[in-house]
Amino acid sequence: MTHDHDHHHEPVDWKLNGVRVIKGDQLDTNTAQTPGMNRAAAINLARVGAQKIWAGTVNIHANAKTGAHHHGALESVIYVVRGKARMRWGEKLEYVAEAEAGDFIFVPPYVPHQEINASTDETLECVLVRSDNEAVVVNLDIEPVEKPEAVYWVDPIHKHPA
Repeated sequence: MTHDHDHHHEPVDWKLNGVRVIKGDQLDTNTAQTPGMNRAAAINLARVGAQKIWAGTVNIHANAKTGAHHHGALESVIYVVRGKARMRWGEKLEYVAEAEAGDFIFVPPYVPHQEINASTDETLECVLVRSDNEAVVVNLDIEPVEKPEAVYWVDPIHKHPA
């Protein structure tokens, strides 16, 4: 019976190749940006050698919104730490949903979207994780529809809130 952890290879120096702690005040703002938001990288290839994920923070000022954009083939997860996020998406940003502190947002590949801070007086603070080690941002020139259609994600165990 063989195990994947048989030590027939060179020993790994876990001190240099183990867990990394990236301090919150040491994030790297030299990453792809979209007007209206401030992204900062914590985990990526350049900083820690990450092979499959990118993680960092994003802050949006009170009453501000980003330009429309997508992230190519990447999947994105946004965790709302503080504030209230309003997400618009679609070819004309015709759909809308809101998330608040403690909520997760999933953005599939190539979805045109826009983040909006739904608060007039509080910064929206989020943690962002993407499915590759490099930040891909494609900023779009979209003429949004005036009133987007509210969309609620309803699964078999959750009822529509209306």
